[in-house]
Amino acid sequence: MKALFVPAPGAGFEWTDRPTPAPGPADVLIRVLRTGICGTDLHIERWDEWAASSISTPLVPGHEFSGEVVEVGPLVHDIAVGDVVSGEGHIVCGMCRNCRAGRRQMCIRTLGLGLHRDGAFAEYVVLPGQNVWVHHTPIDLDVAAIFDPFGNAVHTALAFDTVGEDVLVTGCGPIGLMAVAVARHAGARFIVATDVSPARLELAARMGADAVVDVSREAIGDVQRRLGMREGFDIGMEMSGAASALSSMIDNMTHGGRIAMLGLPHAPFAIDWGKVVTHMLTLKGIYGREMFETWNSMSAMLQTSPVLGERIASVISHRVPAHEWRTGFELAHSGGAGKVILDWTEV
Repeated sequence: MKALFVPAPGAGFEWTDRPTPAPGPADVLIRVLRTGICGTDLHIERWDEWAASSISTPLVPGHEFSGEVVEVGPLVHDIAVGDVVSGEGHIVCGMCRNCRAGRRQMCIRTLGLGLHRDGAFAEYVVLPGQNVWVHHTPIDLDVAAIFDPFGNAVHTALAFDTVGEDVLVTGCGPIGLMAVAVARHAGARFIVATDVSPARLELAARMGADAVVDVSREAIGDVQRRLGMREGFDIGMEMSGAASALSSMIDNMTHGGRIAMLGLPHAPFAIDWGKVVTHMLTLKGIYGREMFETWNSMSAMLQTSPVLGERIASVISHRVPAHEWRTGFELAHSGGAGKVILDWTEV
């Protein structure tokens, strides 16, 4: 099969032939149809400090995908050849305390598809049956390929009850944009989104934000007053990983406000813990998706809300043939694109 391959530590991928993987008795073999390019893939392609310390080679990267089931192991249930599927890329041990308690997203031995085992930047990928998500209703293959980051957004947006609440979203990359759309779908009152990119802020408005803030030019507090908010935000969703974003979020929360943090900081930074304590704020770290309640929520929301589906699909800005992967990665690296999809039906 054709695949993108990292043969040894170092920058760049090889477009090469690799053996088609063989599924075990509890596995599913999937023909990959679409893949999304994630920020993690950009780290691996650059082979930066994070990749050098976290990734083992040789490796086929890639973890955001949609595909068609072509073989099912004898121990797998409820999955059939021909099913259109996406995949949960966090592969868990099943035996630690959290796994046994049904909190698999908190597994202490999690392995990442396309990070610690061969992933989906290939014509075929093998995944444990329990990690395969079957789409039982029709779905656009591009949207199915971004169920992984869509799940990040849903996990973050539904971490706290947003019905009737005022929501601040800091960071309007693809996941932040999808979080705005989910918060609007879930019944938030006012949604304010912040970034420094005019293009991304324009997209946030289309996603359903009531106001957008270029924080290099305007203060969040000014926007609160313009909306008629009398106190601070009830819910914060920090999607950027920027120290300044979290600090400004804390400054603009109401007493008892709740913050869900998905953005990964590049380095430790100080925050006003006195305000966290005296304002009785809750900070909750978010990683990946809940297995598999987040997946149920994603499918249900898309099935019942065409508007949400259109908004999620609008995050995808480019689709390129898989053999033109360099173009796809250049677009993703540029920062000016939305979500970039590789089409594996064109290899």
